Amino acid sequence: MNASAPQQQPPDPRDRPARLTVGVVGAGRVGPALAAALRLAGHRPVAVSGVSDASRRRAAELLPDVPLVPPAEVLARAELVLLTVPDDALPALVEGLVGTGAVRPGQLLVHTSGRYGTAVLDPATRAGALPLALHPAMTFTGTAVDVQRLAGCSFGVTAPEELRLAAEALVIEMGGEPEWIAEQARPLYHAALALGANHLVTLVAQSMELLREAGVAAPDRMLGPLLGAALDNALRSGDAALTGPVARGDAGTVAAHVAELRKHAPGTVAGYLAMARTTADRALAHGLLKPELAEDLLGVLADGRDGRDGREGGRDGQEGDRP
Repeated sequence: MNASAPQQQPPDPRDRPARLTVGVVGAGRVGPALAAALRLAGHRPVAVSGVSDASRRRAAELLPDVPLVPPAEVLARAELVLLTVPDDALPALVEGLVGTGAVRPGQLLVHTSGRYGTAVLDPATRAGALPLALHPAMTFTGTAVDVQRLAGCSFGVTAPEELRLAAEALVIEMGGEPEWIAEQARPLYHAALALGANHLVTLVAQSMELLREAGVAAPDRMLGPLLGAALDNALRSGDAALTGPVARGDAGTVAAHVAELRKHAPGTVAGYLAMARTTADRALAHGLLKPELAEDLLGVLADGRDGRDGREGGRDGQEGDRP
């Protein structure tokens, strides 16, 4: 090899063909991160809209030098527009953008709602826009770490058949893995994710509060290995990973739990009972909970449903009516 030969430089992503100008309507936690990921793939963010101070800070951190403009101006400047507003605000936003004439024929409109497919974009589609629903199955912090977490993240993808390849290509460019979700299955898909991810945060936060109440100085350190192992086992084995007093049929232990929760954290009782009953049902169905042990356990859970179990509560049981 000739040492004097100039070294070939890697191609600049901006020189790739079919690079798009990108706009973001709604600088919440999701939009700026996705736009930043698209920038890494060679696309060019050109405009972002945001109202709150937090939105403006996120845009400044993740999309420096990208101007903050009203939503209609975002659409005027961008070929690919990310609509990253809360689910309930999306239909009105689409109607409003179409009503003001902001939507252009041939413009890619991408929303990130898990609940909706592309039907929510129908007004814009009739105006000539190209509709895509790309929902990242990940929780976002609103910081640069989100861009890194997109690597390997699954996206729920819904699009017209003729745009399917374009939708999947955008997901792959952001580092994600496309998963096709039919239009009619979007609400069920989103409910499944919320059941797992959102409720997990509530359960973990409650668990940490109870451990602090019990005198544990570092509940996060105690829970980390336990919850990590439980999650890994559940993903690998499903219901076969169930352990604990409900799966074992330890009715006395469960009754003691309910009594302690009523004394120290009454707000957690309803959730504990609901999850324990569901766990018992699944453990029974999968042969993990012995039927002869289930009767006493289910009796405890039924007695605890409204608090009138005769073991605790107020005068003559009158103050035990609420969980």
